[in-house]
Amino acid sequence: QVQLVESGGGLVQAGGSLRLSCAASGIIFSKNDMGWYRQAPGKQRELVAEITGGGRTNYADSVKGRFTISRDNAKNTVYLQMASLKPEDTAVYYCKAERLPYYYWGQGTQVTVSS
Repeated sequence: QVQLVESGGGLVQAGGSLRLSCAASGIIFSKNDMGWYRQAPGKQRELVAEITGGGRTNYADSVKGRFTISRDNAKNTVYLQMASLKPEDTAVYYCKAERLPYYYWGQGTQVTVSS
């Protein structure tokens, strides 16, 4: 049974930082591409950042220079370090594991940035 468990969300003031974690089980973690997505109220889910099994990264333009995605294959965990947070970063953040044709989602963690 595949499980992706996100943690680290919360309420933070604009300009602050948070680190999200996503612990995976039930998959061969090192062979999965991992991603962080977010969904704000009334908006579609969007890619925030992704990292391949080999460590290549990709970021949405809106978070480049502020967010950093990383992974620890020994701990089956992917991280999203978020800095210089803005109110528009407020959303539910989801972790995704992908090894085509299969993909899995976590349950999400709320990030709220106050102005």
